[in-house]
Amino acid sequence: MFYFDEINGKKVLKSTVLDGVDHFFTTRGYGIKDMGLENLVHPTQTHTSHIETAQEGKEDYPDTDGMILTNREQTLYLNFADCTPLIFYDFEKNIGAVSHAGWRGTAGMIGVKTVEKMRNEFDCKNIKCAIGPAIGFCCYNVGEDVYRQLMATVKNSQGLSEVRNGENFVDLKAINKRQLKEAGLKEIDVCPYCTVCNNDLFYSYRKENGTKNRHHAVLKLL
Repeated sequence: MFYFDEINGKKVLKSTVLDGVDHFFTTRGYGIKDMGLENLVHPTQTHTSHIETAQEGKEDYPDTDGMILTNREQTLYLNFADCTPLIFYDFEKNIGAVSHAGWRGTAGMIGVKTVEKMRNEFDCKNIKCAIGPAIGFCCYNVGEDVYRQLMATVKNSQGLSEVRNGENFVDLKAINKRQLKEAGLKEIDVCPYCTVCNNDLFYSYRKENGTKNRHHAVLKLL
């Protein structure tokens, strides 16, 4: 379940699935400086399905849309405005990750690839995931090519798309959840907020005609 909290007087969203680790999704008007956190690490996001592991002292992560965090010193954040934010965490290993799943990242199965990297490289066995605010099923219509690419990523596509007035609408958050469930994740929390419908709370690339403003998904380990 998602719930609102405040950090430094600013409204943020958190998930009960990840309660116990320092994580949050920011809202409109919440800048990086408002976090009150030091040693921030942030990749250069370009809608890839490439994943890196954060390293102390390293600042440059080009063409990277998923990052794994294994140290307590750094705070990881990624930017969003309609795309799907994924925060992962394994309480036993104290290892987490944040991934950016727009339609390209979702088609590239970045969430599953993040989980596989956490499993293969860090022996994470009990990964939980919070899927944050993103464009909703209500508002996300796509072309035939994008639709086919997204549906090809799951074994069971039932309930993930719908034709309305001749257009394909897809549920990007639900597609990511289905991918992760098929990859074996059991605890996945999905945020109910659509960034288009709730544009008073979140930035929306579609609704705001290509705005450059972004909200953030943030993770710091215990």
